[in-house]
Amino acid sequence: MLEMDSSRVMRQDEDGREHTVRVQRTGPRRVITCDTCGWKKPAQFLPWLKAEEHLAEAHQATVDPSEEAQERSEK
Repeated sequence: MLEMDSSRVMRQDEDGREHTVRVQRTGPRRVITCDTCGWKKPAQFLPWLKAEEHLAEAHQATVDPSEEAQERSEK
């Protein structure tokens, strides 16, 4: 039985709306799926980069909430 592993890439757009793309892995196969628009694509190489590209191009979501929180805590 193959084990499924998943992770996600989250970005915010200029209006503060959060968009998420999930990266699911089953064996060597990876599929990326956008929770916002339902876009789905197989990705063997660099799935997280492809997820970030989709968020930037389709949703203009380029702000990484984890980096933003880290910057606030450093101030």
